[in-house]
Amino acid sequence: MAEPLKSEVSSDRVPPPPPYEFDPEASSSRGVSCFWGSGMKIGPRIGPHITGNVFDSDSDDSSGAILEKQIAQEDGCAIQYRTCSWQKTAALLFSEYICLAIMSFPWSYSVLGLVPGLILTVVVAVFVLYTSMILWEFCLRHPEVRDVCDIGQMLFWNKKWAWWATAAMFLLNNTFIQGLHVLVTAKYLNTMTAADDNIACRTVSFGVVAMVISWLCSLPRTFSMLSKLGTGSAFFTFVSVLLATIFAAIQAHPAGYDPRPSFIDAAGDKAVGGNPIVTAFPVAGTTFVAGLNAFMNISYTFIGQITLPSFIAEMKDPREFPKALWACTIAEIVLFSLVGSIVYAYVGNQYITAPAFGSLTPLFKKISFSFMIPTLIFLGVLYASVSARFIFFRIFDKSPRHKNEHTALGWGVWTAILLISWILGFIIAEVIPFFSDLLSLMSSLFDSFFGFIFWGVAYFRMRQADGRLALVKQGNVYAILMAALNVAIILIGIFFLTAGTYASVQSIADAFRTHQVGGVFTCASNGL
Repeated sequence: MAEPLKSEVSSDRVPPPPPYEFDPEASSSRGVSCFWGSGMKIGPRIGPHITGNVFDSDSDDSSGAILEKQIAQEDGCAIQYRTCSWQKTAALLFSEYICLAIMSFPWSYSVLGLVPGLILTVVVAVFVLYTSMILWEFCLRHPEVRDVCDIGQMLFWNKKWAWWATAAMFLLNNTFIQGLHVLVTAKYLNTMTAADDNIACRTVSFGVVAMVISWLCSLPRTFSMLSKLGTGSAFFTFVSVLLATIFAAIQAHPAGYDPRPSFIDAAGDKAVGGNPIVTAFPVAGTTFVAGLNAFMNISYTFIGQITLPSFIAEMKDPREFPKALWACTIAEIVLFSLVGSIVYAYVGNQYITAPAFGSLTPLFKKISFSFMIPTLIFLGVLYASVSARFIFFRIFDKSPRHKNEHTALGWGVWTAILLISWILGFIIAEVIPFFSDLLSLMSSLFDSFFGFIFWGVAYFRMRQADGRLALVKQGNVYAILMAALNVAIILIGIFFLTAGTYASVQSIADAFRTHQVGGVFTCASNGL
């Protein structure tokens, strides 16, 4: 195993290009200023170094000095973490965002209507871009943070309860995502083997297969290595959704097509058939629960700030992060809108499924779905790696040899953490065995904090450290508008947490009550 892992220690051992000074009075680098504005400056910290980090809590080191210490500590080590260029970080972002959840957009548009769906797509993207910039600014001021849990502790006045609460949500979110990918990998395997009746307990068996494969693929320990896999994952996802879009347009009829305007289906319920119906606005009778769940599906696909601190913490030059962020955001808006609207336009309200591969005829469905295999595995792997890194670094905080060298104890602990996380992901996949509702539940429970509330609070904490909140009291119009925007961001997060959670849980209850899904740990096929 040791030989392949040597590739993790690549030619990336290059220190940040000089000069590398994070001075509160220094303007940002030219590469960043074209994204953030020529007046962008690295402001002061909001508090002392977080307790328990390798740096003294009462140290007065500047941000630049902390970063240089981190790089110096890794010099000569077999495994180095501060190695990612902005291009590699962009690859990680693309692999995280250009994912299977894109194929839930046609379903969301069928519920919300095409016009509101497209508007909400752009609005959510802009909010996530803004809050990600706030997060990046916070990480520049505090380069010792390793993940969102460190940020949670710092935001709430260095209270340890804030760290524990953030850690619980962080690990739950990532484990839910692992479960989602176990679920969908089993769904793919069921779809491809639908004609084989000799597979024992299909869905559970395929879930175990997905869990084991994902666990093995999670073993690389640096994001620099994973970014190479992520590039391939994003490419194959793009091919998959492109083929699905083309197939939706060229197939004679969507899967499940019935020429009758209305008919009684196999379950004895009245169903709507005929040619695909596309609506610009929600159809009459659309419930609050259905509409909010559709919106949460869109939000979930965009909101990924939970991993960004971990990515930034492994960049050689964190100032260049906006390049990766802007590239990914523009690609997201274009790709999500086009795929969602085109597939929906050809499939219509009656035949849409989530994910939308199920709306394609069998041959087209299998071809396009198959190109999604790398993403089915890799994205769960990425979140598993973020979780494992979070636990692993803290176990060996005072034993850097096991963290930075190839020791038996280090690799044993790393492997065990990943195995436990994937077992938990498998359990979640079997207990909540449906795609769109699981997306909505994760969005409401976790994205409320990691997508909105945290970054509204971070804005006010940083502006307080800058002394700019006084401008609000003085009636400065720009300061008042920015404060109002960030209050709105916090309120949106609270809405997600309350109304969003209610809608998600109610939708899950409705699905079980109406027998739209099987039971827990079901052997029945969940194929499309």
